[in-house]
Amino acid sequence: MEFRIDSAVLTDAVAWAARVLPTRSPMPVLGGLLLEATGDGLRVSGLDHEASARVEVEAETVVAGRALVLGRRLLDICRVLPRGRAGLAVEGARLSVTSGDARFGLSLLPLEDHPAPPPLPEVLGLVDGEAFATAVGQVAVAAGRDDSLPVLTGIRLSLDGTVMTLAATDRYRYAVRTLEWKPGAEAVDADVVVPARRLTEIARSLAGAGPARLALDSGSLGFESGGMRTTTRLLDGRLPRHDKLFALGEHALAVTGRAPLVEAVKRVAVVAEGDSPVQLAFSAEGLHLRAGYEDDVASQRLPASLTGADSVAVAFNPGYLLDALTTLESPEVHFHLLGPGQRALLTDGPDPVHRHLLMSVKPLV
Repeated sequence: MEFRIDSAVLTDAVAWAARVLPTRSPMPVLGGLLLEATGDGLRVSGLDHEASARVEVEAETVVAGRALVLGRRLLDICRVLPRGRAGLAVEGARLSVTSGDARFGLSLLPLEDHPAPPPLPEVLGLVDGEAFATAVGQVAVAAGRDDSLPVLTGIRLSLDGTVMTLAATDRYRYAVRTLEWKPGAEAVDADVVVPARRLTEIARSLAGAGPARLALDSGSLGFESGGMRTTTRLLDGRLPRHDKLFALGEHALAVTGRAPLVEAVKRVAVVAEGDSPVQLAFSAEGLHLRAGYEDDVASQRLPASLTGADSVAVAFNPGYLLDALTTLESPEVHFHLLGPGQRALLTDGPDPVHRHLLMSVKPLV
């Protein structure tokens, strides 16, 4: 195998495929990236037991062939290559990489030990890569981090006609985002849970890539856009339904500027130790933020409107509150409030596509 390629193109391709490689594995061969030079260019593939990634880029093939090398070591080499044309060739039991006056040699891994990459599941339709990346980023902050509860570390992806719903929860907050997609068939109905970390990586790689083909079967989710193809396994189980949680019934509504509130929460939270909450007290006079206890306190007032009650005080973990506020996009944030110690729904307007539920804690005394 021998081919020539722009070093920047090679670096991007290797970095994209290497993101699925395991950091540690009892099977060293899973740390390998498969390079395939053909008359159509270069294909770079990587996989582990949970995910796979493949990307095709332009390259000048001198001798067609395949080679398997340690992916992270190849990525380290690519990142320090001089910019310009790079040459890669199999020489005996190693792969040589040259660019300018720099030359590297990498040991080859046994091709016969490398598992075959999983096929792409059935393509169900198209989703805009940029919109999908934004939506995943908005809900991923609410996904759990506790691996002892695997399903809570995932993002629910449901398809109902032309509407895709993404949702995540760690039991203390619940984020939901809807967006349009284009099913290839008239009746598409699916409801699965995808690892949040994997889906976030995939979504970032699709941003700016235009329409992406969404593929799904009973065990895996896949995307294909341009020369990129990736799959990830699904998680077992289902997330708790959000329908009843989000149905608040009679409640108060408070509206305030989102950007000023973000800055104010950051400001008063400097005196909040550990999980100490930030209190938001809404009244006819506006919004009063307060954090801290005894002598270490901070407060700030902001303009706000309140309907449905004379006053309402709620308190939130400041980190959770900032996560919710920074994923909303509108100039104003709407707080749908039941009262102290109860759940509160944050939205970006009266007909929102993104909703973030937070559990209020005991207000400050």
